[in-house]
Amino acid sequence: MKKKDLFEQVSYMEEQIGQLYQQLGDLKKQLSDIIEENHRLEMENHHLRQRLDDQPSQQNEGESEDSDVSIGEGYDNLARLYEEGFHICNVHFGSPRQEGDCLFCLLFLNKTK
Repeated sequence: MKKKDLFEQVSYMEEQIGQLYQQLGDLKKQLSDIIEENHRLEMENHHLRQRLDDQPSQQNEGESEDSDVSIGEGYDNLARLYEEGFHICNVHFGSPRQEGDCLFCLLFLNKTK
């Protein structure tokens, strides 16, 4: 084999390795996105199951209370949503909380008390 052919073959293999490395990086990014989405869906599923488990007890409590709508009902609903793991602030309203408490949500809850 000539030296030039050998150099071209090494260069071609280097290009292939670079392409494979790029494909590996793309697959890694896709896997990361799938894992994040899976975790988010698991958390949402967990919160929904908790809510469904709590629903019959809330219906029984609601039947014993008066049907009058109190002023604090909106606050109670927002506090309940926050405790279920969802944002109530105007920045991320309705999206699941993933990293503990949200300062914007807490500030909003403290203002409305």
